Amino acid sequence: MPETSSSLLEGSLDAELQELAAAGLRRQRRTLDSPCGRIATVDGRELLNFASNDYLGLAGDAGLARALADGALDWGAGSGASHLVAGHLQPHADLEAALAEFTGFPAALTFSTGYLANLAVTPTLAGRGDAVFADKLNHASLIDAMQLAKANGADVHRYPHNDLPALERLLAASNARRKVIVTDAVFSMDGDLAPLPGLFALAERFDAWLVIDDAHGFGVLGAKGRGSLAHFNLPATPRILLMGTLGKAAGVGGAFVAGSTRAIDYLLNKGRSYIFTTATPPAIACALLASLQRIENGNALRQQLNANIARLRDGARDLPWTLPASMTAIQPLIVGDNQAALDLAQALWARGLWVPAIRPPTVPRGTARLRISLSAAHTADDIDRLLAALKELA
Repeated sequence: MPETSSSLLEGSLDAELQELAAAGLRRQRRTLDSPCGRIATVDGRELLNFASNDYLGLAGDAGLARALADGALDWGAGSGASHLVAGHLQPHADLEAALAEFTGFPAALTFSTGYLANLAVTPTLAGRGDAVFADKLNHASLIDAMQLAKANGADVHRYPHNDLPALERLLAASNARRKVIVTDAVFSMDGDLAPLPGLFALAERFDAWLVIDDAHGFGVLGAKGRGSLAHFNLPATPRILLMGTLGKAAGVGGAFVAGSTRAIDYLLNKGRSYIFTTATPPAIACALLASLQRIENGNALRQQLNANIARLRDGARDLPWTLPASMTAIQPLIVGDNQAALDLAQALWARGLWVPAIRPPTVPRGTARLRISLSAAHTADDIDRLLAALKELA
């Protein structure tokens, strides 16, 4: 009887997996036999890697690897507890102080992942009697955070992508006690920027919090890579909570939230995904302290990245697929059909180019795409090789 029951359960899963496959939506992992870098080795093949978020090419940096190794030798392999019990070691404290200074905020709180950081902010700020206003193209972690806030009793509103007039109408109609505007700074599948000055103006006008996910802007945009706020010359005010991930441009792992001293203390005391999670290994913090120095002194890396972006966009003008406006390292090539996007990605793979196909539900239906991720590690020849293959396949 238990075996029959188990077979029925697994059979229902298999049916759903087959449905995903038929729709061109089943996902599979690739296992790399090499460190993260511009060249990836998979199944003995070397491929030019346009799939990684390693925007400054720091993930395989020997200096950061040494800082990580030295940190492990000095501080051990793990933290042993959550931050609030016994897991907050001196490297964690040093990293939070450095992140606060780097971003211009009075305080910062570190997390194991950006997902956990986002789950800590919105549901902690917004509950019964409050309201959340979120961009429709926000990252999945922000959407899940919004749903948790809804479960806490908050009203949730999703405004059309980057539509400031629509958001203004929603804010004006709301009588919520506490209003929270939530947005990506750089949208992860389109590469475009949120209109942060306009969002900040609305937050000021309607006395709302502005929660910004700068996962893809931190380290890349703004003076010295300080991120999207610096790019738009916006102040680090108490009204803003800034989340940044540390596994993309920073090349290591983890995340942080920066804000006012009171807001960070509030998250420390009430953010469930902070309170009930074991702290990251202190060696990670040691590597990130070294990474922050590389980012701050990384103008040459950002110049190389921007040159690569310009070269790709200039060379892709005559391609039959749509390349939306994006000044960032994320360059989406819109194909449309799921299977057509998979076929194009496979054809590039056969030519030694790794460019992932992104399909629903990650992106809206009918907008399956190749997500070209550029890095400062890429050379001009790398960009030209990708463009030549795309033109051949077109």
